[in-house]
Order: sequence, then C-alpha cells, then structure tokens
Amino acid sequence: MARPFYVRELTVYPVGARRVRLLAVAVLASLVANFETTLGTILPLLMSDLKMSLSTYGLIAAASVLVAGISAGFGGILSDRWGRVTILVPTLTVTAACNFLLAMVETTGQLFAVRCLMLFIEGAGITITASLVRDFSPRMGRAQSFGFWTWGPVGAGFLASGLAGLTLPMFGYAWQSQAIIMGVVSLILCAIIIWQIAEPCAALRAQVLTAESAVSAEEKVDPGKVRELLRHPHLWAHVFGNTGWQVLYWTFAIFGPTILFGAFGLDTATANGVVALGLVLNAVVVIGVGRLSDRQQVRKPYILGGTVLTIATLAYFISLVGERPGAAHIAVVYALLFVFLGVAYVPWMAAFSEDAEDVDSRLQGAALGLWGMVVRIMVVVLLVTATAVAEGSGWGTWLLIALAGQVLFLASLPFFRGSWRTARIPAPAPAPVARHDD
Repeated sequence: MARPFYVRELTVYPVGARRVRLLAVAVLASLVANFETTLGTILPLLMSDLKMSLSTYGLIAAASVLVAGISAGFGGILSDRWGRVTILVPTLTVTAACNFLLAMVETTGQLFAVRCLMLFIEGAGITITASLVRDFSPRMGRAQSFGFWTWGPVGAGFLASGLAGLTLPMFGYAWQSQAIIMGVVSLILCAIIIWQIAEPCAALRAQVLTAESAVSAEEKVDPGKVRELLRHPHLWAHVFGNTGWQVLYWTFAIFGPTILFGAFGLDTATANGVVALGLVLNAVVVIGVGRLSDRQQVRKPYILGGTVLTIATLAYFISLVGERPGAAHIAVVYALLFVFLGVAYVPWMAAFSEDAEDVDSRLQGAALGLWGMVVRIMVVVLLVTATAVAEGSGWGTWLLIALAGQVLFLASLPFFRGSWRTARIPAPAPAPVARHDD
C-alpha cells in the first residue's frame, strides 16, 4: 500500500527534543479531535433555533456516540495495520470541514445526520491520538505523557468556551458563527499537524522501550492478530473496570453544571466556575502523578489510592445532595473529586497500555480502540438513562450508580498485571580480593 504524501515514518526512534516535539504534536491532535466536535457552547442556542427538546437532543447525542464507538474499534485496528498518521490526518481534516455543514443545519434530521457523520470520523481520531502518544512514550515517561494527552479534552473545552465568549456577541449570538469558527480554527491547527507530524514505523512500534534510546528498525513487521487480545482476562478487566470508572467522569463532563444547579442550588455562572476549577486542578494533578508513577515505575498503588479517595469523597458528595451547604463547600468537594479522579486515571492508562503491550506490542491501537468502543457504548446508555433516573429519583440516585462504577473499577484492580512496589536493582557484587601466597 502506497503511503500518502503526509505520512513520514521514522526508522530510528526519536530522542531528546525531537521526541518531545512529536509528542506535543500528538497532544495537539488530541485537542483538535475533541475541539472540532464540541457542541456544548452553542447547545442552548441551537436547541432554541431548531425548536428541539432536551430529550430529542439526548437521542441524537446517543446515536452519534454509538457510531463513534464503532469507529473507535475499527480505527484502532486499521491504525495498527496502515499506520497512525495515514488514518489520523484525514479524520481530523474531514471532521473540521464538517463544521461548515453543521452551520447549514436547519432541522433536527439534518443535525442528526451531520453529528453522526462527525462523530463517526472523530471516534477513530481520538483513539489514534492515544496510540500515537504511546508510540512516543517509553515506559519511564508513559504515565506523564498520557497526563498531557488528557489535556486534549480539557483544552478543547476551554478553547471552545473562550472563543464563544469572545465572538458570540460580535455575531449577534448566532450559533452558526461558532460552527464556522471551529471549522476554520481546526483546519489551521490541522495544517500545523500535517506539517509537523511523523510516526515510528511498524517495526519500531512493535518494540517495548523502557527508557529513551536511539533504536533503529528497518524490517517489516506482521501487524498481529486482534483475537490475541480477546483471550486475555486481565485486559477485559481493564476495559470493563475502567468503563465503570468512566460513568462518574462522563456524568460530570456532560451534566456537571446541571447537577450543581439542580442538586445544590448553585446558579449557572457559579456552577460553571466550580466545574472549571475542578478541570484546572485535574490538569495539574495528572502531570504530577504521572511523573511520580513514572519515576517509581509502579501504577497500581496510585490507582488504588485515587479510587479509594474518590469513593469516599463521592459518598460524602452524595450525602450533601438536596442540602444547601454553600458554594465554597461544594467547590472544595467537587474539586477534590477531580483531583482524586486524576490520581487514579493516568497511572491506569499507563498500566493498560503496558499490559496490552506485554500481550502484543503490535496491537496498541486495537487495544485502545476496544476500550474506546466499550466506553462510548456506556456513554450511550448514560445519555439515555441518566436524565430519566434524575427526573424520577433525583441526581443522588444516579450518583449512587456512578459510585457503584467506581467500586467495580476497584474490584478489577487485582486482575491487572504489574508490581505494587518499585523494583529494586541489586547492588553489584563486591570484587574478589586478590590472594597472595607467601
């Protein structure tokens, strides 16, 4: 298969500043993949213009996330076979261009078609950015690298909100203006990515690197068989355990301000401020924890500690539902939840990547794609059921379901591979003492 013009394959593993630059490009690709499908900043205006109810939007969102899950699974497999950049660059650029189609939407049917198209393309892109981060991250720095990768969705949210705040008044609060701006900004960032992006060749991706070193690989490598991943129970424990963990994360990502408004009586502006504080602290924590986990080369203690603290803090958070403890009190508890979520998540990503790598280092894209597909199926269920549970029994009941997801994640931890302690390097044996005969 002939390589497209934008594909640059490396036969020598990049080190030093070059590796950091390529890793930064992969993180930028993660930001673009999340940014170009952001709809939250214009959703109220869009719903009003199309006369669309929240339940109708929920169904549209659920269907589009479902096709994104299918795309994530196949995209990961294809990226292992054809290369990351071969698939990533078209997904980013075509999704960016779809924003111009979004600006022309006039009915809910048209919105459904455009969103399904965008999310189908985007599903593969986000999975591939995670695979690319792994490719440029030896195990000595992998958790910290995945910490930077999580900045993609956080940065996308801030970028979209910042642009909307600055430009909506300029265009008479027309939601179409934001779709066009997102398309233009995304295409500009895509041009930077195309100019700078490269990837290790298949032979380099197949190697397991503990520390940064210049490694060459010229030979062709068989892409491996996906079914090899499916017969390892510890990988399924990773996938389903973390999917349970993701219930809480996506609940806050989708309904965070709504929960703070409905369950605790915070006004909209204050609720968004509390959410922003949690995101900022999370972005800082994931880098610090990732660095510590990499330095010690252990993952499981951080996963355990972060999850136990999340469960305890969430239980307290649920106990406050329906009360009015004050904005400052809620802000502290909510921020702590995001801190503890960050403590558990980044070491888990490194652990999952390493456990999949130990099964078959050629199948990183397939492993991450499988995880992305299962998570997105969960998000579909969440979009359909969360509002129904909240309307019927209150947000406290739904948060109890999210708490059960954290417990499921904790129960899956013993099945993960990896050590609980930093491996000790044995001291060198003392040199033999020379003996002299008298």
